[in-house]
Amino acid sequence: MARDLVGYGAEPPDPAWPGGARLAVSFVLNYEEGGERSVLEGDPESESYLHEVVGAAPTVGGRNLSTESMFEFGSRVGFWRVHRIFTAHGLPLTVYAVGRALEQNPDAARAMVDAGWEVASHGWRWFDYAGLSEDEEREHMRLAIEAIERACGVRPVGWYTGRNTENTRRLVVEDGGFLYDSDDYADELPYWVEVAGKQHLVIPYTLDVNDMKFLIPNGFATGDDFYAYLVDTFEQLYDEGGRMMNVGLHCRIVGRPGRARALDRFLGHVRSREGVWVTTRAEIARHWREHHHPR
Repeated sequence: MARDLVGYGAEPPDPAWPGGARLAVSFVLNYEEGGERSVLEGDPESESYLHEVVGAAPTVGGRNLSTESMFEFGSRVGFWRVHRIFTAHGLPLTVYAVGRALEQNPDAARAMVDAGWEVASHGWRWFDYAGLSEDEEREHMRLAIEAIERACGVRPVGWYTGRNTENTRRLVVEDGGFLYDSDDYADELPYWVEVAGKQHLVIPYTLDVNDMKFLIPNGFATGDDFYAYLVDTFEQLYDEGGRMMNVGLHCRIVGRPGRARALDRFLGHVRSREGVWVTTRAEIARHWREHHHPR
């Protein structure tokens, strides 16, 4: 794949957001609990990434019950706290749902659908796909799509692996049922790429405006840290106008009470401003496809 270091350059397009909005805001809730590495799922070791004991080594050949319980908090408690906050504010979001995780909690899947949220695919399992063959990755894509369709009654139209391979985007295009993928952090607006002779829409995601930074070294330490960064990002993009703001959330991270309060405060801040379109990534994709055709 060739790299594009230029992008839109000095003159990005006017996105022409609905209603003349200055800023589109896309909240994403990663639903991963139950899809992480575990010997119960046939993996050689326990999960060691993005949980509260930062830097802990995996347990090889056995279960790590502490790690499992930290993930279980996300599906048992954290998801429902985030659900209450967003529904209280009447704001939509996109769920990046790991297929194996979602099929183990049908109540959460129904709550997502009933809230009018978009459920996009976050792969079949929550691990690094770098070691899988193309055929294995294609099979995992099929399993993920089918799991979400069974749980939600509709197939996903968005894709985000997170730890993807050079084959991932081509497999997304090959499937033919996706409006976009988000395995990208290169821009603040959607853009088109050519993949296997076809035009494909990329809606970039974020790793900086993301609660994952609570669980990595030198990241957010308190809810106030998170809130300040959210507000500063929002205000900068709002002042510039014609931008998109991404916010990455995780059930087991921002679902903790000391972090959830910061999220609730930020949703109130967003709602206090005029000219903001809070929407799902699927709606952003449909808007871009209608108003910004490939060159």
